[in-house]
Amino acid sequence: MLRNLSRPKWSLCFASCVVVLLLVSATAHEARAQETVEINSDAQTTAFPHFWEQMFGSGRAILTLRESYRDDLRAVKQVADFRYVRFHAILHDEVGVYNEDEHGNPVYNFSYVDQIYDGLLKNGVRPFVEISFMPKKLAFNPDALHPFWYKQNVSPPKSLERWDALMTQFAQHLVERYGIDEVSQWYFEVWNEPNIDFWGGIPRQKSYFELYAHTARDLKGVSPRLRVGGPATAAAAWVSDFLKFTAENHVPVDFVSTHGYADDTVEDLFGTNESIPMDDRVCRSVAKVRREIKSSATPTLPLFWTEWNVQGMNTSRDTTFVGPALANTVRQCDGQVEMMSFWTFSDVFEEGGPIPQPFVGAFGLRAKGGINKPSYYAYGLLHQLGSERLSISSKSVLATKMADGSVAVATWNLVDPDQQGETRFIDFTFHGVPANARITIQRVDDSHNSVLARYAAMGKPVDPTPAQVAQLNRETAPGSPEHVQLKDGRLHLELSPNALVLIKLEHIGK
Repeated sequence: MLRNLSRPKWSLCFASCVVVLLLVSATAHEARAQETVEINSDAQTTAFPHFWEQMFGSGRAILTLRESYRDDLRAVKQVADFRYVRFHAILHDEVGVYNEDEHGNPVYNFSYVDQIYDGLLKNGVRPFVEISFMPKKLAFNPDALHPFWYKQNVSPPKSLERWDALMTQFAQHLVERYGIDEVSQWYFEVWNEPNIDFWGGIPRQKSYFELYAHTARDLKGVSPRLRVGGPATAAAAWVSDFLKFTAENHVPVDFVSTHGYADDTVEDLFGTNESIPMDDRVCRSVAKVRREIKSSATPTLPLFWTEWNVQGMNTSRDTTFVGPALANTVRQCDGQVEMMSFWTFSDVFEEGGPIPQPFVGAFGLRAKGGINKPSYYAYGLLHQLGSERLSISSKSVLATKMADGSVAVATWNLVDPDQQGETRFIDFTFHGVPANARITIQRVDDSHNSVLARYAAMGKPVDPTPAQVAQLNRETAPGSPEHVQLKDGRLHLELSPNALVLIKLEHIGK
């Protein structure tokens, strides 16, 4: 007792300080390693088709004739290599497909249709044909114009017999021009979002089902190899009713298509008042529709999600938020859907009129003038993932294998537009690879490939010149990847808020 009391005070202080430092060090390490992830390259894989980049949406048909549209299409194809594009209004009067002569007889003109589809095919993209909207001369109500800037007619036809004739002529013309071997690789989707104000039939569902039945039979009458589907609804609606109708009435259907956005309401998507984060809504609704297909009389039909996008508050679609939100959606939807069509690849888009200036929160990967957004580069990163997926429990990692045995891993730090995020730290441990394997790291974050600060420094030109656009794209273009080596199979990584990072390991040689 006396000996303990007589110990120098500095000794007690030193011991206390050591304990405190050890605790601080342990706490700091724990804070830095907010997530630890183990990846075994020898683990069993599952097929990982790039379903998120096979198709994109884009405004309306006539826009495809513009050089700005085609420039954007070519640019996005460089980073995503998509195969299909979907757009509205191939039957709009501005395309000139349907007219009537002085005696009221139908007159068909496919001149612009040919230019539209020729342009797509020339650039290596096939049409996912959305059959819409109603030519005014064929409309039951010529004044049933949607409030969109281009005022499409949403009326049902005044005569289903004349609609049948138009559909037959349309399909026959395509087959004659492009050949059945080509057109049989297209898809034909009947209308767009008939469950809301894009369709004026009464009653809405019954009248759409009637239009669908006529259209599907018309197309199959030209060739049974033509692929047709629907119901192309907003907010994942009507699918069970649609499949019940087609089965009971022996109506052809080759695929199911519907839509769902991250900022659609829970009530619209699910008919409930559940609390479901926006980041989870798209894939929750995809899973719901997949269950509806499986429980139908046609349980093996493919599912095409022909419109979707991340939440758009605070002009988030112009920011780095899109990359992590996209990656998270890919992670969740894998295995549930054959193709997802991001709406849209380009801001050459006029639902509310011409885009007034760059970066107004519009849907596309490229802003007005052809300026690459962070989302453009995010698609480029995810395109580099392999075609086989390794099972990982993390909610912020996608691990894949390439054909040559190398490994590609995407990881991200998702922070919603209305939240303040923090830097996250992930410790990776790789198994089945050399302990000192060489790796490359590519990033899309606020310091890499993000254009907004540079655009602001330029003075935010409303109508950027071609030279200014070229400068912005040059300044945000990806530089050389960062080259590092694993240390004992480990990698420590920092991710700033809304960073998307791609890690690629060298060929393993097994």
